[in-house]
Amino acid sequence: MWLYLVALVGLWTLLRWYRERQVVSHLQDKYVFITGCDSGFGNLLARQLDRRGMRVLAACLTEKGAEELRSKTSDRLETVILDVTKTESIVAATQWVKEHVGNRGLWGLVNNAGIAIPSCPNEWLNKKDFAKVLDVNLMGLIEVTLNMLPSVRKARGRVVNVSSVMGRVSIFGGGYCISKYGVEAFSDSLRRELSYFGVKVAIIEPGYFKTGVCSNATHLSSAKLLWDQASSEVREIYGEKSLASYLTHLKSLDQKCNEDLTLVTDCMEHALTSCHPRTRYSAGWDAKLFYLPLSYLPTFLTDAIFYWMSMKPAKAL
Repeated sequence: MWLYLVALVGLWTLLRWYRERQVVSHLQDKYVFITGCDSGFGNLLARQLDRRGMRVLAACLTEKGAEELRSKTSDRLETVILDVTKTESIVAATQWVKEHVGNRGLWGLVNNAGIAIPSCPNEWLNKKDFAKVLDVNLMGLIEVTLNMLPSVRKARGRVVNVSSVMGRVSIFGGGYCISKYGVEAFSDSLRRELSYFGVKVAIIEPGYFKTGVCSNATHLSSAKLLWDQASSEVREIYGEKSLASYLTHLKSLDQKCNEDLTLVTDCMEHALTSCHPRTRYSAGWDAKLFYLPLSYLPTFLTDAIFYWMSMKPAKAL
């Protein structure tokens, strides 16, 4: 009995491996639009796809970021300035993309742009703090997607949305985890709707990686600023030890950040180039072996594990 089960799993794994190794033809003729290419995953993916010969349309927030990216890539790669929180910027970028892709359409849309700050205990924040993150990570992603969909549909292409393991299990306050839960929901509904048109939608769920989003110094300074701006009642209730404990927690998370960003960009590349891309990609061993399994545990057990993880001595401020 067990032998048959092992053989069945082995055959399924072999079939999956074979299917996922089949690559889309004529990659050199396909256009991919990537947001958030100033640094991090977007920057690396743009260079990675450019080396593979694809036609990369890279959206950067700043001209400096665009210049640095162009200096490291071939003449095929082109850049545009895009602020995903501004409708007029998105509309202009969409028109720019249409002029480049023409009747071929846009093969790949990678929604990578994102921020994580401000993130701290919810009661330290106000509505604007939540909206700042949601405007980039969720509303910006949705608006870019809706504007680019006609071009993607024309090419029967791919939409790749960058979520996070924090879209499966929320471990800190602020808009980041909320936005990633939203990305998961939007991507699921989009995948079912677009399947009728031959468009595939994939979700990337990275664990902790050392990018601009996971900058320890920025997180620490932001947390201290938010604490100072919190009401006197909140500071009195939580106490200085809560701030010290939270800062210690941030430092411990920074030590866990993986520096190998290719673990994420390889997933993105596979979603864009494989004939049979996955629906979800878990990037990083912490995502595969800890956070995702944790999201399936009973709530009381998940809460107990996170409570135990947060019970560390708080260093002096």
